[in-house]
Amino acid sequence: MLFVLSAPSGTGKTTIADRLLKSCPKVKRIITATTRPQREGEVHGVDYIFMDREEFERKIEEGYFLEYAKVYGNYYGTPKDQVLRNEEEGIDSLLVIDVQGAKKVKEVYPENVLIFLMPPSLEELRRRLLGRGYGRENLEQRLQKAEEEIACAKHFDYIVVNEFIDKTVEALHTIIVAHRYRRENFLKKPNVNDEAISRILSKVSCKSFESL
Repeated sequence: MLFVLSAPSGTGKTTIADRLLKSCPKVKRIITATTRPQREGEVHGVDYIFMDREEFERKIEEGYFLEYAKVYGNYYGTPKDQVLRNEEEGIDSLLVIDVQGAKKVKEVYPENVLIFLMPPSLEELRRRLLGRGYGRENLEQRLQKAEEEIACAKHFDYIVVNEFIDKTVEALHTIIVAHRYRRENFLKKPNVNDEAISRILSKVSCKSFESL
């Protein structure tokens, strides 16, 4: 399955995603490609796949990306091959992308799960952004963008407020585990070793529910 985590800048989605992956077996994060400059401490292929603009635009033409968008003047995109590889290996994919990217992924994978990470308040979001050292002009731009993204939360499958990290990670873990056991997902690949039960699920009709 494909899980998409979106949130306004400063909400803490990267921190939450890193903690979530440690508690969720068989979930692998898709590494986003970007043209933004590599920051101190970031590792190519671990934090992001860093590309120059020319290479990124060539990859667009080649159909390399599942989705891509330009944010604050830089390109960001989801490599398609990572998602397909996880599918082949039976591993769920986690995408940490912005709202417009989430919409594009939903168009390609209608069955994916969209999770919106909500800041506890705009004032708290402002405080977190100030802590990152953004200047006033950039800060106001990001807060305005945050309001636009928050308005899109109503179109996501789940909304989780990130006030306390441990509780947020626990909530996301619960969402992922519960979604694996939804009827339609279980029936695609029954998590049972008994061939007789698998045969019944796939071949035998339920008389009690036939009239519904």
